[in-house]
Amino acid sequence: MTHLKTAGFKLVVLACLASAWACGSHSGSNQAVSVQATGSINQPVDFDALGLGDLISFDVYRDGDRIHALFAARNQHADRPFIGYVRSDDGGEHWQPATEITQNPALLALQSRMGNDVQIAAHGDTLMAVWQVGGEMPGMGPLVSLTSSDGGQHWTQGARPSAIDTDQSHPDLIADTGGRFHLVWLDDRDENGHQGLRYAQNTDDRQGWQQAQTLDDSSCSCCWNRLLANHDQQLFALYRDMEPRDMALAVSADGGQHWQQKGHAGAFDWHFDGCPHNGGALALSGSKTVDALVWTGAEQKNGLYHLKSTDNGASWSQPRRMGDATAFHADLVALDALHRLAVWDAMTDNGASIQLSLSSDGGASWSAARTLSQPAVSATFPRVVVSRYGWLILWQAQSAGGSRQWVSTLIKQ
Repeated sequence: MTHLKTAGFKLVVLACLASAWACGSHSGSNQAVSVQATGSINQPVDFDALGLGDLISFDVYRDGDRIHALFAARNQHADRPFIGYVRSDDGGEHWQPATEITQNPALLALQSRMGNDVQIAAHGDTLMAVWQVGGEMPGMGPLVSLTSSDGGQHWTQGARPSAIDTDQSHPDLIADTGGRFHLVWLDDRDENGHQGLRYAQNTDDRQGWQQAQTLDDSSCSCCWNRLLANHDQQLFALYRDMEPRDMALAVSADGGQHWQQKGHAGAFDWHFDGCPHNGGALALSGSKTVDALVWTGAEQKNGLYHLKSTDNGASWSQPRRMGDATAFHADLVALDALHRLAVWDAMTDNGASIQLSLSSDGGASWSAARTLSQPAVSATFPRVVVSRYGWLILWQAQSAGGSRQWVSTLIKQ
């Protein structure tokens, strides 16, 4: 792991971190524990040692105490990208060496980019990766999958999520506590001029993807989706609707067999003939509590907002603004019934930066935003996961004249 220059911030936050995190469970304890971050910013992967250039895309996923990550970067020694897998067993402080998971040219015609990212999910030693490759039309193509049954040491090409040869993009992949993999994505199979939100699940890759469904036949075509599962096998899909361009929620109460539309998370009534290239973030705590971060471009309201539902998305709290009007790409995690951590990128006098805010009262109030990234370094597209070791925040960083790097910071308990 390469250590970069310290960001120079001291961050004190309150959190309750459970002693047991198996299967992604969160403690319901309300005891507050003081946590301090030293501000060390690191690289999960030494791109220079691997002969890699710009970061193209990344994803991060926590399963129990293990952090899994997938990344794509430009290869300085080949005309194809490097798609690599890494994992950490200590919350992201140290990472095992990167494994290149395929050299198949057909799988390396990569169309995935930041905001339309490569995907990884895990259940024990079973891992799955999904990304978009090129098709007949430039900039468009289907999704492909790879699987590993030995914890990421070896990978094989898996079943295609959809047999329909259409443009498929903006996937989000998760695994539930029973080991089933769930996927949502956008495609235009209906040829109605709009992308639709699709869903499928995979219980055994030898049998392929099943329960294929359309959750919404008309959605925004270039904003990422978010999918989560709770311990009751309920699934939650957050996506940007077509009309209005607000963020919508679809929920399944039976593990993906049937879905119900729950309306919009934040009824901003934003009418926009275009695409903001910005999705949202979801977090779950308890059996019916859902938190969301959503961005809107509605006049007089543009910006990032937090909302909370205590009835599985049937109704929402009043939107609460996060940061200033420049807050844009965001991610969110719920530690327990009280504690949430939100990260986003925003414009400052020094350029794009990563901001952080904490709530210790279930999202009713939030701390003043703190800057995580270095001055004079453009920092965008943050992601956050949490384990018993602390909060791991990752993002894309680029110095003036430099390549796009993949960096992280771990806020320990």
